[in-house]
Amino acid sequence: MDKYGLIGFPLGHSFSISYFNEKFTNEGINARYINYEIPQIEDLKEILASNPELCGLNVTIPYKQQVIPYLDDLSPEARAIGAVNVIRVTHKNKNVILKGFNSDVIGFTRSIETMLEPYHKKALILGTGGASLAINYGLKSLGLETLFVSRTKKPGCITYEEVTPELIKEYNVIVNCTPLGMYPKADTCPNLPYEEMDCHTILYDLIYNPGETLFMKKGARYGANTKNGLEMLLLQAFASWDFWHCNE
Repeated sequence: MDKYGLIGFPLGHSFSISYFNEKFTNEGINARYINYEIPQIEDLKEILASNPELCGLNVTIPYKQQVIPYLDDLSPEARAIGAVNVIRVTHKNKNVILKGFNSDVIGFTRSIETMLEPYHKKALILGTGGASLAINYGLKSLGLETLFVSRTKKPGCITYEEVTPELIKEYNVIVNCTPLGMYPKADTCPNLPYEEMDCHTILYDLIYNPGETLFMKKGARYGANTKNGLEMLLLQAFASWDFWHCNE
């Protein structure tokens, strides 16, 4: 039986395990998907050594960047983004060959592009983790100028205190790549001047549980168009399966 799985820590919120195991059952695929909750990226070696049937992995927080030194090859997109969320595992003789891909960018761009209008030219990206790198790459590929927002001052990044009403009008696409608002802490949200938003504002939240985050609710109150990350998750899962079975 082939095995696929997810590495990350923690994994209590994982969507992938139920999605893929349901797919395997419905399509008669002789495979299993397993959550590998590893407290440190070094544990990946043990996962690979003890699971010779492993054909592919997904990667989530906090390892999308940390996993790269363990890989033998990267797709051009994953290399440009600097983050990996899909690993194809190939066995050749006694060697295990790992190639990294990024399906986040595919899921995100396909999910948000139908919301974009000609007046959407600039975007704020909330957070600076591995997912935010794919979001930045995707937004730029769609022709938008981007600006990162973080709790702490960093090069090429502003703080939440620097997000002014004027900036909200100018950067009218806002993508939440932070865990703020994720279940069970659904009563939290990024600190923004929501009252400056209107029908020209897009609020896109990578979180999908709850279905409507406080970030989305507060923006919608002032007319913003909102979307959660569920469609992106589905689209990136489709792409993961393709990456695991391509010859690229």
